[in-house]
Amino acid sequence: MSIKTPSPSALRLAAWSLAGTFLVLAGGCSSLQSSENNLFGVITPYKVEVVQGNVVTKEMGAQVKPGMNRNQVREVLGSPLLADIFHSDRWDYVFTIRRQGAIYQERRATAYFEGDVLKRFESDDLPAERDFVNAIDTFKGGRRQPRLELTDEERRALPPPKTQAAATDASGAQGLTPQGAARTYPPLETP
Repeated sequence: MSIKTPSPSALRLAAWSLAGTFLVLAGGCSSLQSSENNLFGVITPYKVEVVQGNVVTKEMGAQVKPGMNRNQVREVLGSPLLADIFHSDRWDYVFTIRRQGAIYQERRATAYFEGDVLKRFESDDLPAERDFVNAIDTFKGGRRQPRLELTDEERRALPPPKTQAAATDASGAQGLTPQGAARTYPPLETP
């Protein structure tokens, strides 16, 4: 059995074809580079949503007043994320959220106590509840809001309501006769 050796021109053609293929692939790869947000310019990997701590809004912060006891503060703000035994007169409320498609947020609020009574409440610039919801909403513009009312034209197109025949019950009061099949139910307790 003999093995044929390729001719020099066939080897040159194969080398040029291989080099051309490599150049085309290398040139095309610049458009398929990975970035932080996607893989090969096409696939967006799933990122886990990480929410830690207590959401404290401007409305909640406005309810906290000096002189409140610890239970009242806990009812308004929730349990603190950090309650250190070495600093028992201080509750730290820390909130962070990392959500795909939304900006990273971190906020801090601190309640200072003297005994069981709140002395002062300090916080970062807290957002209003509506602003907070808008900041973490990743479906902006893409979600259609449902319409909750009929237009006047749609109301006119509705069939008129069915009238029910009036009936007199045993007490002589006039009421409405039930429409449809009468329902019977089993007794609640068995004898």
